Amino acid sequence: MSENKNNPVNEEVEELSEEKLNEQRLIRRQKLQDLRDAGRDPYIIETWDQDAYSEDIKADFDNMDGKEVTVAGRMMACRIMGKASFIDIQDRKGRIQCYVRRDEIGEEDYKWFKKYDIGDILGIVGTVFKTNQGEISVRATKLVLLSKSLQILPNKWTGLKDTDIRYRQRYVDLIVNPEVKDVFIKKAAILKEVRRTLEDDYDFLQVDTPILNTIAGGAAARPFITHHNTLDIDMYLRIATELYLKRLVVGGLDRVYEMGPVFRNEGMDNRHNPEFTSMECYQAFGNLESMMRVTEAIISNCAKKINGSMTLEYQGKSFDLTPPWRCLDMTDGVKEITGVDFRQIETDEEAQKACLEYGMDPETVGSKTRGKLISEMFETYCEEAPGYLDGPVFVTGHPVDISPLAKKDPSDRRITRRFEAYINGWELGNAFSELNDPIDQYERFVEQQHELDTGEDEEAHPMDMDFVNALEVGLPPTGGLGIGIDRMIMLITNQSTIRDVLLFPTMKPLD
Repeated sequence: MSENKNNPVNEEVEELSEEKLNEQRLIRRQKLQDLRDAGRDPYIIETWDQDAYSEDIKADFDNMDGKEVTVAGRMMACRIMGKASFIDIQDRKGRIQCYVRRDEIGEEDYKWFKKYDIGDILGIVGTVFKTNQGEISVRATKLVLLSKSLQILPNKWTGLKDTDIRYRQRYVDLIVNPEVKDVFIKKAAILKEVRRTLEDDYDFLQVDTPILNTIAGGAAARPFITHHNTLDIDMYLRIATELYLKRLVVGGLDRVYEMGPVFRNEGMDNRHNPEFTSMECYQAFGNLESMMRVTEAIISNCAKKINGSMTLEYQGKSFDLTPPWRCLDMTDGVKEITGVDFRQIETDEEAQKACLEYGMDPETVGSKTRGKLISEMFETYCEEAPGYLDGPVFVTGHPVDISPLAKKDPSDRRITRRFEAYINGWELGNAFSELNDPIDQYERFVEQQHELDTGEDEEAHPMDMDFVNALEVGLPPTGGLGIGIDRMIMLITNQSTIRDVLLFPTMKPLD
């Protein structure tokens, strides 16, 4: 508060013990009962005709000075000084000070107002003015309690610091930590810019595909399983939207995209949450290079929209997002970091020997194929090499063994026309020149299903005969792209964990 700071009243200054908190909660409930007994139940109020917001009033003070406004918000601070008081109310755009006088709002209303608590939601009618100390404020002529807060908010000095509580009680986190609210406002703007880029710049059509699937396809991931009672069948929460979107391209919707939640029953860390937002788009008559251009545009446009620059600043690092981004072949990367040259290795046995000689864990090597070991070497050594994949960079040349939905490279049938986009060492995007040969697709599914059935790979892709049938109808040459939206938002908003860009991240239930 800017007025009368030496007279704090009705503010939680010290940490309260649990016993004291319970006492305070009981007091608030009694205040509510007193209000109800007096015919002032705040919960019966349905609406409030708010016509002005804190930051708008401040930004346009020259035009707003002396005008009557109707504002509303949560009371975050209060200093009562006998016949007059100063309060701060917080609305969706920020905070503004309000000056409340007994002779302006009436003796009865002022009597009740003095019993209101931090956290209560108020509606105020008043005129805009500037105090002697120069703070833009609202002089209240009417004040109404719109909702009673029965809980005690963390005080403004210590705030809400416990991250576990912040994620579990995001509603409190948003109230007391304005910077958190700002992240999610930026997130909404980023999602809007993704859609604008796809629709306005590239003419994609937004569509919806099922979340409940009978086959968990479109990615290498473990699914969540649920049960449909009426049909008496197990179903899967989708792990990707790819196969349905490509069906739509078969049907003549040449450019489609979907942005929404996908679910993977996997580990959790600072970049992984079981439920996350993915954007996938598919462009008929496009290819790998087409998807590179779309990827560059989406990420650079979003960064420029939020931060005003193609230079991305993240945790002390800088990344120039200006297109075009460089490309790195996966096999070349492995040779550069480890010295192992898979271009000189032809058989699976030779690949296994080379990996063991380099020092890779024998259990990791196992009986894996040459292609899978290239991927293992890249993930184990290149992804972990400090700064090597800071990027932005497109990693290309993925082996067929790990890319069951990508078109083979005509120059080397052992690899595919695929890329993964990296920034800060994080994989942000995955794209293909899509496999549209139904015979090849069927054969790859057969091999993947075998690995799934034998337990060789729990994340192998299951057989999907309806998708094969769709390819037999005819999929045009197509470029496809998937972007992990949450990781992109982490980078653009400079957040260190995915939980800070998810309003309600997955949490283990409290005992």
